[in-house]
Formats: sequence, structure tokens, C-alpha cells
Amino acid sequence: MKIDNSPVSDNVLRIIREKGYKQCAIARKAGYSRQVFGNMVNNNRVIRPKDIKRIADALDVEAGTLFETTTV
Repeated sequence: MKIDNSPVSDNVLRIIREKGYKQCAIARKAGYSRQVFGNMVNNNRVIRPKDIKRIADALDVEAGTLFETTTV
């Protein structure tokens, strides 16, 4: 079953890419296994409200940044 964590999952992956981080390093820093974190950002596991702060802290961004949407 696919879950839609957008825009959060999209922003997490974008920030990881822009900052040159490794996904496994962010997972570890946030306290998740690689598999659990990968499932969250790949829309196979729900990103819960309590996960947002942990992920934002690991990425060194404000939690609200993960909810931003871009318009083209």
C-alpha cells in the first residue's frame, strides 16, 4: 500500500540532496534504522507528527520547512 507523505517526504529528500547528506546518516541521526527511514521518505510508511521534529533536527532545519510547497 502506497502512502502519500508529500510534501514532507519530497522536502526531506530534496534537503538531503541539496546539503550533500547521506540518507543513512540522517536516518541514524534521527534515531531510525535505514529501512524505517527509507520507508518513510519513499511513501511506504506514514511520517507521524512526532517524526517531523526528529527528522527536522537531523537535517538542521525548522520543522515548518518540511511542509513547504513550491509553485511553478
